[in-house]
Amino acid sequence: MRYLGGAIARAGFAARGVPLPGHGTSVEDLDRARWQDWVAAVECEIDTMSRRCRRVAVVGQSLGGLLALYLAARRRDLAAVASLAAPLWLDGLTGRVSRWLGGPLGRRIHRIPKLGGSDVRDPRARAENPCYPAIPTRALGELLAFMPIVDAALPAITSPVLVVHARHDHTAPPACAVRIAARARARRVRWLERSFHLIAVDVERDIVAAEVIAFLRRHAAPAPGDLSCVM
Repeated sequence: MRYLGGAIARAGFAARGVPLPGHGTSVEDLDRARWQDWVAAVECEIDTMSRRCRRVAVVGQSLGGLLALYLAARRRDLAAVASLAAPLWLDGLTGRVSRWLGGPLGRRIHRIPKLGGSDVRDPRARAENPCYPAIPTRALGELLAFMPIVDAALPAITSPVLVVHARHDHTAPPACAVRIAARARARRVRWLERSFHLIAVDVERDIVAAEVIAFLRRHAAPAPGDLSCVM
């Protein structure tokens, strides 16, 4: 998210990235994380930024998009929300593996090798954004448990919502974006024609940044003398 965060900061917003528990450290840390830990980390940062800024917006990719939407459903103080490639369910091989792990097999397998790296079309971006070599099945279970909770919460969102999704996303089915947009009454939906899942760094990252910044300027721009924060 650093590329997008930098673009947002250059557009005049105070930007802050949230390190989610278990992310960017080790597989073992991710294995210990629960979805409630991810929610708590983002909510704590929102509270911190709310003390600094009059308006706070949340931009999240994939799991981050789910967290942004969930907190928007729980709070009425977010100026805007951008959901980038958020999954409400998993299809394809990942979906089948997830269903297998929901049965007795899941009690015997603790990690799934992650083959092929991150779901990014741009080879340079894939090399510069390495993923863990494996996914802890417990963490995958936390994601699977969280997705229907977010889905159920979507109608409660009152903040303006932007949905950006790639038509060739191999991780979060494009139909998820359609459902999010409908249930959260999104103000704008932007489809990407060339990117894969990690759209904030993929081949259309400049389009993503432009869409997010335009949406923030429309719904979260600071009044004279104020400061708006984006996380």
